[in-house]
Amino acid sequence: MEYRKEIDGLRAIAVLPVILFHAGFIFFKGGYVGVDIFFVISGFLITSFIVNDLKLEKFKVLNFFDRRARRILPGLVFIMIASIPLALVYMQPDDLENFGQSLFATSVFSNNILLYLTSGYWDIGSEFKPLLHTWSLSVEEQYYLVFPFLMLLIWKLKSLWWMVSILIFLAIMSFFYYYSGSFGNELLESRASRASFLFLFGRAWQILLGAIGALIAYETFYKTSSLKKFYKEFICMIGMFLIFLSMFSFLVFEINQIYLPVLASLGSFLLLIFSNQTLISTIFLRSRLFVWIGLISYSLYLWHQPLFAFARIRGLEEPTYTS
Repeated sequence: MEYRKEIDGLRAIAVLPVILFHAGFIFFKGGYVGVDIFFVISGFLITSFIVNDLKLEKFKVLNFFDRRARRILPGLVFIMIASIPLALVYMQPDDLENFGQSLFATSVFSNNILLYLTSGYWDIGSEFKPLLHTWSLSVEEQYYLVFPFLMLLIWKLKSLWWMVSILIFLAIMSFFYYYSGSFGNELLESRASRASFLFLFGRAWQILLGAIGALIAYETFYKTSSLKKFYKEFICMIGMFLIFLSMFSFLVFEINQIYLPVLASLGSFLLLIFSNQTLISTIFLRSRLFVWIGLISYSLYLWHQPLFAFARIRGLEEPTYTS
Protein backbone atom coordinates (compact mmCIF):
# COMPACT_ATOMS: atom_id res chain seq x y z
CA MET A 1 0.00 0.00 0.00
CA GLU A 2 1.37 3.41 -1.00
CA TYR A 3 2.18 5.73 1.91
CA ARG A 4 -0.18 8.69 2.09
CA LYS A 5 0.96 11.65 4.17
CA GLU A 6 -2.53 13.08 4.38
CA ILE A 7 -3.70 10.09 6.43
CA ASP A 8 -1.12 10.88 9.10
CA GLY A 9 -2.28 14.49 8.90
CA LEU A 10 -5.84 13.30 9.46
CA ARG A 11 -4.62 11.41 12.53
CA ALA A 12 -3.33 14.72 13.84
CA ILE A 13 -6.74 16.30 13.23
CA ALA A 14 -8.20 13.45 15.28
CA VAL A 15 -5.81 13.31 18.25
CA LEU A 16 -5.30 17.02 18.98
CA PRO A 17 -8.99 17.84 19.64
CA VAL A 18 -9.31 14.74 21.85
CA ILE A 19 -6.35 15.88 23.96
CA LEU A 20 -7.67 19.43 24.22
CA PHE A 21 -11.15 18.11 25.06
CA HIS A 22 -9.76 15.98 27.90
CA ALA A 23 -7.68 18.96 29.03
CA GLY A 24 -10.91 20.87 29.57
CA PHE A 25 -10.64 23.57 26.90
CA ILE A 26 -14.18 24.84 26.37
CA PHE A 27 -13.41 25.77 22.77
CA PHE A 28 -12.77 22.06 22.10
CA LYS A 29 -15.76 20.60 23.92
CA GLY A 30 -16.66 18.84 20.66
CA GLY A 31 -13.16 17.40 20.33
CA TYR A 32 -14.22 13.95 21.50
CA VAL A 33 -15.32 13.20 17.91
CA GLY A 34 -11.63 12.71 17.16
CA VAL A 35 -12.18 9.15 18.39
CA ASP A 36 -14.76 8.65 15.64
CA ILE A 37 -12.21 9.82 13.07
CA PHE A 38 -9.70 7.32 14.46
CA PHE A 39 -12.22 4.49 14.08
CA VAL A 40 -12.74 5.29 10.40
CA ILE A 41 -9.01 5.64 9.72
CA SER A 42 -8.30 2.36 11.47
CA GLY A 43 -10.93 0.51 9.46
CA PHE A 44 -9.58 1.97 6.22
CA LEU A 45 -5.93 1.14 6.85
CA ILE A 46 -6.37 -2.34 8.29
CA THR A 47 -8.75 -3.36 5.50
CA SER A 48 -6.33 -1.99 2.90
CA PHE A 49 -3.51 -4.10 4.34
CA ILE A 50 -5.69 -7.22 4.51
CA VAL A 51 -6.95 -6.79 0.94
CA ASN A 52 -3.41 -6.27 -0.32
CA ASP A 53 -2.24 -9.47 1.39
CA LEU A 54 -5.28 -11.40 0.16
CA LYS A 55 -4.62 -10.22 -3.37
CA LEU A 56 -1.02 -11.50 -3.08
CA GLU A 57 -2.29 -14.72 -1.43
CA LYS A 58 -0.09 -14.20 1.61
CA PHE A 59 -2.61 -13.21 4.25
CA LYS A 60 -2.45 -15.22 7.48
CA VAL A 61 -4.55 -14.49 10.54
CA LEU A 62 -1.72 -15.28 12.97
CA ASN A 63 0.56 -12.83 11.18
CA PHE A 64 -2.20 -10.23 11.35
CA PHE A 65 -2.56 -10.68 15.12
CA ASP A 66 1.22 -10.62 15.53
CA ARG A 67 1.48 -7.27 13.73
CA ARG A 68 -1.35 -5.82 15.80
CA ALA A 69 0.29 -6.99 19.03
CA ARG A 70 3.65 -5.49 18.05
CA ARG A 71 1.94 -2.22 17.21
CA ILE A 72 -0.36 -1.94 20.22
CA LEU A 73 1.07 -3.79 23.22
CA PRO A 74 4.52 -2.25 23.93
CA GLY A 75 3.25 1.29 24.45
CA LEU A 76 0.07 0.15 26.20
CA VAL A 77 1.87 -2.12 28.64
CA PHE A 78 4.41 0.60 29.40
CA ILE A 79 1.78 3.23 30.22
CA MET A 80 -0.10 0.74 32.42
CA ILE A 81 3.06 -0.09 34.37
CA ALA A 82 4.03 3.58 34.65
CA SER A 83 0.59 4.41 36.08
CA ILE A 84 0.75 1.86 38.91
CA PRO A 85 3.18 3.67 41.30
CA LEU A 86 1.34 6.98 40.80
CA ALA A 87 -1.95 5.27 41.56
CA LEU A 88 -0.53 3.69 44.73
CA VAL A 89 0.72 7.06 45.95
CA TYR A 90 -2.17 9.37 45.06
CA MET A 91 -5.37 7.33 44.85
CA GLN A 92 -7.86 6.68 47.63
CA PRO A 93 -8.76 3.01 48.35
CA ASP A 94 -12.02 3.00 46.38
CA ASP A 95 -10.42 4.71 43.40
CA LEU A 96 -7.45 2.39 43.62
CA GLU A 97 -9.77 -0.60 43.47
CA ASN A 98 -11.41 0.77 40.33
CA PHE A 99 -7.96 1.44 38.86
CA GLY A 100 -7.03 -2.20 39.47
CA GLN A 101 -10.19 -3.26 37.66
CA SER A 102 -9.36 -0.99 34.74
CA LEU A 103 -5.83 -2.41 34.60
CA PHE A 104 -7.22 -5.89 34.19
CA ALA A 105 -9.95 -4.79 31.78
CA THR A 106 -7.47 -2.87 29.63
CA SER A 107 -5.08 -5.82 29.53
CA VAL A 108 -7.82 -7.98 28.00
CA PHE A 109 -9.21 -5.15 25.85
CA SER A 110 -12.53 -4.83 27.64
CA ASN A 111 -12.34 -1.45 29.39
CA ASN A 112 -15.37 -0.34 27.38
CA ILE A 113 -17.37 -3.10 29.10
CA LEU A 114 -16.04 -2.05 32.52
CA LEU A 115 -17.10 1.54 31.89
CA TYR A 116 -20.54 0.34 30.90
CA LEU A 117 -20.87 -1.64 34.13
CA THR A 118 -19.57 1.18 36.33
CA SER A 119 -19.76 4.89 35.59
CA GLY A 120 -19.76 5.32 31.84
CA TYR A 121 -17.64 7.71 29.79
CA TRP A 122 -19.52 10.92 30.61
CA ASP A 123 -19.62 10.53 34.38
CA ILE A 124 -17.95 13.43 36.20
CA GLY A 125 -15.61 11.06 38.03
CA SER A 126 -14.37 9.61 34.74
CA GLU A 127 -11.92 12.46 34.25
CA PHE A 128 -10.00 11.10 37.26
CA LYS A 129 -9.55 7.67 35.63
CA PRO A 130 -6.05 7.29 34.13
CA LEU A 131 -7.09 4.53 31.73
CA LEU A 132 -10.46 5.96 30.73
CA HIS A 133 -9.37 6.47 27.13
CA THR A 134 -8.52 2.82 26.52
CA TRP A 135 -12.21 2.05 25.99
CA SER A 136 -11.79 3.02 22.32
CA LEU A 137 -8.74 0.78 21.96
CA SER A 138 -10.81 -2.05 23.43
CA VAL A 139 -13.51 -1.49 20.80
CA GLU A 140 -10.95 -1.64 18.00
CA GLU A 141 -9.25 -4.79 19.24
CA GLN A 142 -12.57 -6.56 19.78
CA TYR A 143 -13.41 -5.68 16.19
CA TYR A 144 -10.13 -7.08 14.90
CA LEU A 145 -10.66 -10.37 16.66
CA VAL A 146 -13.54 -10.96 14.24
CA PHE A 147 -12.82 -8.94 11.11
CA PRO A 148 -9.94 -11.02 9.62
CA PHE A 149 -12.12 -14.13 9.63
CA LEU A 150 -14.96 -12.17 8.01
CA MET A 151 -12.60 -10.94 5.28
CA LEU A 152 -11.34 -14.46 4.63
CA LEU A 153 -14.92 -15.62 4.26
CA ILE A 154 -16.25 -12.90 1.99
CA TRP A 155 -13.06 -12.82 -0.11
CA LYS A 156 -14.10 -16.23 -1.40
CA LEU A 157 -17.01 -14.51 -3.16
CA LYS A 158 -14.49 -13.14 -5.67
CA SER A 159 -16.66 -10.08 -6.06
CA LEU A 160 -15.82 -6.76 -4.44
CA TRP A 161 -19.39 -5.61 -5.10
CA TRP A 162 -20.68 -8.42 -2.89
CA MET A 163 -18.00 -7.71 -0.29
CA VAL A 164 -18.99 -4.05 -0.13
CA SER A 165 -22.67 -4.99 0.04
CA ILE A 166 -22.09 -7.28 3.02
CA LEU A 167 -20.07 -4.65 4.88
CA ILE A 168 -22.72 -2.01 4.14
CA PHE A 169 -25.41 -4.31 5.52
CA LEU A 170 -23.41 -4.89 8.73
CA ALA A 171 -22.68 -1.17 9.04
CA ILE A 172 -26.37 -0.30 8.70
CA MET A 173 -27.28 -2.80 11.43
CA SER A 174 -24.60 -1.35 13.70
CA PHE A 175 -25.71 2.21 12.98
CA PHE A 176 -29.32 1.47 13.86
CA TYR A 177 -28.17 -0.03 17.15
CA TYR A 178 -26.12 3.11 17.83
CA TYR A 179 -28.99 5.39 16.82
CA SER A 180 -31.72 3.57 18.72
CA GLY A 181 -29.64 3.49 21.89
CA SER A 182 -28.63 7.15 21.69
CA PHE A 183 -31.88 8.73 20.53
CA GLY A 184 -33.32 11.08 23.09
CA ASN A 185 -30.33 10.61 25.44
CA GLU A 186 -27.98 13.43 24.54
CA LEU A 187 -26.08 13.13 27.81
CA LEU A 188 -25.77 9.37 27.33
CA GLU A 189 -26.91 8.58 30.88
CA SER A 190 -29.11 5.52 30.38
CA ARG A 191 -27.76 1.98 30.19
CA ALA A 192 -28.99 1.64 26.61
CA SER A 193 -27.23 4.80 25.52
CA ARG A 194 -24.05 3.80 27.39
CA ALA A 195 -24.12 0.49 25.55
CA SER A 196 -24.55 2.11 22.14
CA PHE A 197 -21.71 4.52 22.91
CA LEU A 198 -19.24 2.03 24.39
CA PHE A 199 -19.97 -1.39 22.89
CA LEU A 200 -18.46 -2.73 19.71
CA PHE A 201 -21.77 -3.22 17.91
CA GLY A 202 -22.66 0.42 18.47
CA ARG A 203 -19.30 1.53 17.06
CA ALA A 204 -18.66 -1.06 14.35
CA TRP A 205 -20.41 1.06 11.70
CA GLN A 206 -17.59 3.61 11.89
CA ILE A 207 -14.79 1.06 11.49
CA LEU A 208 -16.81 -0.65 8.78
CA LEU A 209 -17.23 2.70 7.06
CA GLY A 210 -13.45 2.87 6.82
CA ALA A 211 -13.38 -0.72 5.56
CA ILE A 212 -15.95 0.13 2.89
CA GLY A 213 -13.84 3.13 1.91
CA ALA A 214 -10.80 0.89 1.53
CA LEU A 215 -12.70 -1.41 -0.83
CA ILE A 216 -14.09 1.52 -2.81
CA ALA A 217 -10.56 2.87 -3.20
CA TYR A 218 -9.30 -0.54 -4.27
CA GLU A 219 -8.07 -0.12 -7.85
CA THR A 220 -9.93 -3.05 -9.39
CA PHE A 221 -13.24 -1.91 -7.93
CA TYR A 222 -13.44 1.83 -8.44
CA LYS A 223 -10.73 4.02 -9.95
CA THR A 224 -10.92 7.41 -8.30
CA SER A 225 -8.10 8.48 -10.65
CA SER A 226 -10.77 8.83 -13.37
CA LEU A 227 -12.41 11.63 -11.38
CA LYS A 228 -11.34 15.14 -12.31
CA LYS A 229 -9.13 16.97 -9.82
CA PHE A 230 -11.69 19.77 -9.42
CA TYR A 231 -14.30 17.31 -8.11
CA LYS A 232 -11.78 15.69 -5.77
CA GLU A 233 -10.90 19.11 -4.37
CA PHE A 234 -14.59 19.89 -3.83
CA ILE A 235 -15.32 16.51 -2.18
CA CYS A 236 -12.32 16.86 0.15
CA MET A 237 -13.42 20.36 1.11
CA ILE A 238 -16.82 18.92 2.02
CA GLY A 239 -15.05 16.24 4.07
CA MET A 240 -13.04 18.82 6.02
CA PHE A 241 -16.16 20.96 6.50
CA LEU A 242 -18.07 18.01 8.00
CA ILE A 243 -15.22 17.23 10.40
CA PHE A 244 -14.90 20.81 11.63
CA LEU A 245 -18.68 21.17 11.79
CA SER A 246 -18.82 18.14 14.10
CA MET A 247 -16.21 19.69 16.39
CA PHE A 248 -17.17 23.36 16.43
CA SER A 249 -20.84 23.63 15.49
CA PHE A 250 -21.65 24.46 19.14
CA LEU A 251 -19.99 27.86 18.62
CA VAL A 252 -22.82 28.87 16.27
CA PHE A 253 -25.69 26.44 16.88
CA GLU A 254 -26.23 23.17 18.70
CA ILE A 255 -26.48 19.94 16.75
CA ASN A 256 -27.86 16.89 18.52
CA GLN A 257 -24.91 15.02 19.99
CA ILE A 258 -26.07 11.84 18.28
CA TYR A 259 -25.22 13.24 14.85
CA LEU A 260 -21.77 14.68 15.54
CA PRO A 261 -19.98 11.31 15.18
CA VAL A 262 -21.90 10.78 11.93
CA LEU A 263 -20.60 14.07 10.51
CA ALA A 264 -17.02 13.33 11.59
CA SER A 265 -17.16 9.81 10.21
CA LEU A 266 -18.59 10.84 6.83
CA GLY A 267 -16.02 13.61 6.51
CA SER A 268 -13.19 11.19 7.24
CA PHE A 269 -14.67 8.68 4.79
CA LEU A 270 -14.62 11.24 1.96
CA LEU A 271 -11.07 12.35 2.71
CA LEU A 272 -9.71 8.82 2.87
CA ILE A 273 -11.18 7.93 -0.52
CA PHE A 274 -10.60 11.09 -2.55
CA SER A 275 -7.57 12.87 -1.06
CA ASN A 276 -4.15 12.44 -2.64
CA GLN A 277 -0.68 14.02 -2.74
CA THR A 278 -1.61 16.72 -5.27
CA LEU A 279 -4.75 18.35 -3.87
CA ILE A 280 -4.60 21.92 -2.61
CA SER A 281 -7.59 21.41 -0.26
CA THR A 282 -5.64 18.95 1.89
CA ILE A 283 -2.16 20.47 1.62
CA PHE A 284 -2.06 21.31 5.33
CA LEU A 285 -2.68 17.64 6.15
CA ARG A 286 0.59 16.87 4.33
CA SER A 287 2.56 19.54 6.19
CA ARG A 288 5.53 18.38 8.25
CA LEU A 289 3.92 19.43 11.52
CA PHE A 290 0.65 17.56 10.98
CA VAL A 291 2.38 14.49 9.58
CA TRP A 292 4.76 14.40 12.57
CA ILE A 293 1.88 14.71 15.03
CA GLY A 294 0.07 11.96 13.17
CA LEU A 295 3.10 9.69 13.36
CA ILE A 296 3.23 10.02 17.16
CA SER A 297 -0.55 10.12 17.61
CA TYR A 298 -0.71 6.70 19.28
CA SER A 299 1.82 7.78 21.93
CA LEU A 300 -0.06 11.04 22.46
CA TYR A 301 -3.28 9.07 22.79
CA LEU A 302 -1.77 6.73 25.40
CA TRP A 303 -0.11 9.36 27.57
CA HIS A 304 -2.45 12.32 27.66
CA GLN A 305 -5.26 10.91 29.82
CA PRO A 306 -3.03 9.42 32.57
CA LEU A 307 -1.15 12.72 32.83
CA PHE A 308 -4.36 14.73 33.08
CA ALA A 309 -5.99 12.29 35.51
CA PHE A 310 -3.07 12.16 37.94
CA ALA A 311 -2.69 15.94 37.76
CA ARG A 312 -6.35 16.27 38.81
CA ILE A 313 -6.01 13.65 41.54
CA ARG A 314 -2.87 15.20 42.95
CA GLY A 315 -4.20 18.74 42.85
CA LEU A 316 -7.70 17.75 44.00
CA GLU A 317 -8.96 20.33 41.53
CA GLU A 318 -9.02 20.96 37.81
CA PRO A 319 -5.45 21.75 36.73
CA THR A 320 -4.95 25.09 35.03
CA TYR A 321 -3.66 25.20 31.49
CA THR A 322 -0.26 26.37 32.78
CA SER A 323 0.13 23.83 35.60
